[in-house]
Amino acid sequence: MAQVPQTFFDALAVRTWCGLALTALGRAREEIDAINVYPVADGDTGTNLYLTVESAAAAVEAVFAGHEAGSGRPERPSLAEAVGAMAHGALIGARGNSGTILAQLLRGMAQVLAAADDTPHTDGPGLRLALRRAADSARQAVARPVEGTVLTVASAAADAAGAAEGDCGAVARAAYDGARTALAATPRQLAVLERAGVVDAGGRGLVAVLGALVETFTGEAPSGVPTSLSGVHARVGVAEAPVEGAECGAEGEAQVCTEGAAAPEDGGPAFEVIYLLEADDDAVDRLRQRLDALGDSLVVVGGDGLWNVHVHVDDAGAAVEAGVEAGRPYRIRITHFGVGDVHTARGERPPAERTQRAVVAVVPGEGLAGLYADAGATTVLARPGEPPASGELLHAVRRAHAREVVLLPNDADLRHTAAAAAEQARAEGIRVALIPTRSAVQGIAALAVHEPERRFDEDVVAMTSAAGATRYAEVTVALEQSWTTAGICQAGDVLGLIDGDVAVIGADVTATARTVLDRMLAAGGELVTIVLGDEAPQSVADRLEARVREAYLAVDTVVYRGGRQGSLVLIGVE
Repeated sequence: MAQVPQTFFDALAVRTWCGLALTALGRAREEIDAINVYPVADGDTGTNLYLTVESAAAAVEAVFAGHEAGSGRPERPSLAEAVGAMAHGALIGARGNSGTILAQLLRGMAQVLAAADDTPHTDGPGLRLALRRAADSARQAVARPVEGTVLTVASAAADAAGAAEGDCGAVARAAYDGARTALAATPRQLAVLERAGVVDAGGRGLVAVLGALVETFTGEAPSGVPTSLSGVHARVGVAEAPVEGAECGAEGEAQVCTEGAAAPEDGGPAFEVIYLLEADDDAVDRLRQRLDALGDSLVVVGGDGLWNVHVHVDDAGAAVEAGVEAGRPYRIRITHFGVGDVHTARGERPPAERTQRAVVAVVPGEGLAGLYADAGATTVLARPGEPPASGELLHAVRRAHAREVVLLPNDADLRHTAAAAAEQARAEGIRVALIPTRSAVQGIAALAVHEPERRFDEDVVAMTSAAGATRYAEVTVALEQSWTTAGICQAGDVLGLIDGDVAVIGADVTATARTVLDRMLAAGGELVTIVLGDEAPQSVADRLEARVREAYLAVDTVVYRGGRQGSLVLIGVE
């Protein structure tokens, strides 16, 4: 369904943009990771950009939630509050070289958009100024700017936006087109990209973020972006020449090639050091000089006493000591490129002994959490309207303390979040398999066939097959009038969704659930799983069980209490 366009750049547009950008990066994350060859071929640029925007989006949602809670505040935050939250969230959540630069791009935009605090929105000219400040401030944050990177793409976007006339949609479209053209030219500017046969990964991520900006103001997402020279060589005038020994695989319609070793380019520094720093401007200026002498890929972003520091060095201890001399560093993260191990400032190490295998599952209610826990799973509770972030899923994977982990998101909307968490866990040496379960009832089916003694791959295949063979449905109440695949619903109508699509609109919970059940069993089935939410009376389950006994003699039924799960009823048929 097309996104409803925003007319002006106001707080709601900020919220929409963050959500769309997160979705776009989630879709492109693996593709961007695959083309990450500069400055280090560590295959994490897409994941880092996703995590950075996830933090920004969460901060914006928190500001909206604070206003919606009332307490005498306006129902919606101001533009200044929203962009300030976006910039702050990106700053504290920035990951990697490209994520840190993206955080500064968003901060640069926020400085312009928040300048007129009494203005509820801005228009095309205001967006042009914001994009210009973003590109300039990001370039200033990098100690030694290199062309053919995300900096080049950002500058091209700002140049194109500056020449555009019209509203925010026209300016955003011009910026996107300018960025896309610049991205296609990056292999001519950076030899490592040309050798690998790819465009710049950070620039590709920025194009996705700008594409989300276009969708915010026009309601339509731009077309896809080529990632390899097979898609851009005719425009940039270079031949396709993958690196010798590279692993090549199809990625969408383009051929993506990545170097096999995740090692520093040309024998560069061995460690990536990232930390947040509380320090004044003068101390940060001295820190820049100190770190620039220690290594490369130095990016220092932020301001107003809070900074995010990123650098590649051989002496990680010296980089941290420089931060201590400048102020108070925290959330220190040190990654060894050759090994992929991660250390924190507290020197935490997991105990030596791990279990061989664990299941980590997202569950929508306390009752289901107990059911999953009884079956041996580590659970993450997803309360209605509060989906877990990738950091929560990663913490649960760590908490499971296993060498192998099967991850069950149990929600179609969590697939990108779960994939990002899985990628982070793999970087820490944990073998993770993500089974794309779309409902808790599919997770129950997968968990029922889980056998830890089996080989990991065999166990994952069996669990995936069980989940895929389970059709899922839910019965819920419409909150507002809306167009659905079953027609127009009104606020208060009972909706029956089958495999994610509205199939039934009714007035009674039991009748709607029965219609949904009959439609599902029309295609056959051997077992019906019913999960009742707190607001659904037991009589609903009783009548559904009776219906199965009367009309489907060879079908078994099992009923669970899910607690505060959001939906009135969840139904699975396998």
